[in-house]
Amino acid sequence: AWAVVPFNDTLVLANVNASLLYVMSIASIGVYGIILAGWASNSKYALLGGMRSAAQMISYEISMGLALVVVLMVSNSLNLGDIVGGQARGFFADKGLGFLSWNWLPLLPMFAVYLVSIVAETNRAPFDMAEGESEIVGFHCEYSGMAFAVFFLAEYANMILVSTLTSLLFLGGWLSPVGFLPDGILWLFMKIAAVLFFFLWIRATFPRYRYDQIMRLGWKVFLPLCLIWLFVVGCWMMSPLSIWK
Repeated sequence: AWAVVPFNDTLVLANVNASLLYVMSIASIGVYGIILAGWASNSKYALLGGMRSAAQMISYEISMGLALVVVLMVSNSLNLGDIVGGQARGFFADKGLGFLSWNWLPLLPMFAVYLVSIVAETNRAPFDMAEGESEIVGFHCEYSGMAFAVFFLAEYANMILVSTLTSLLFLGGWLSPVGFLPDGILWLFMKIAAVLFFFLWIRATFPRYRYDQIMRLGWKVFLPLCLIWLFVVGCWMMSPLSIWK
């Protein structure tokens, strides 16, 4: 997935037009790894934990995908570089207040849904059903040593990936927040660090949710909210008050 992630205008391994679709497709493959890890443990508890983690990831991938659909609607592109470039234009960007022209402000409800969804998607607290002490044992309970380390390496690599996507799609990527400072890759790294800090802050702030509460939030709150906001943004873009023309 990192092959299509741009770090500035030119620093990207593969500048494909459908890079956002490619990243989402590759990130979804992790569900198979979790199910297979639980099944290969030859333990019914690990299999149940793997099935619950996979169901949680699939549930929040829907709301996360709908939030990204809104982003590609307003950007009119699936290319991550073009999405960042589109955030450099607008009324506030012309006034030197670039951070107000990024997608986080006009798409604030979708930005909030996306932030919560990436926490649930990466199985981090308070959505960490996979390794919660008060819950059923997770899919990696039968693994130790290097195999256990690889699972956590993949988990933290996924955290960095979704933090990078958040920075590119909603926070302007490598764009400077103010007009008198130059753009650069340093801004992207600072935004990634801020999103990673959000992971740590929410882990230390909120208690762990029950599994039924997590699934209810994904299906009964986020999914209707995403569909409603998708319709609202579509009408907004077609109206004379559109800010994306």
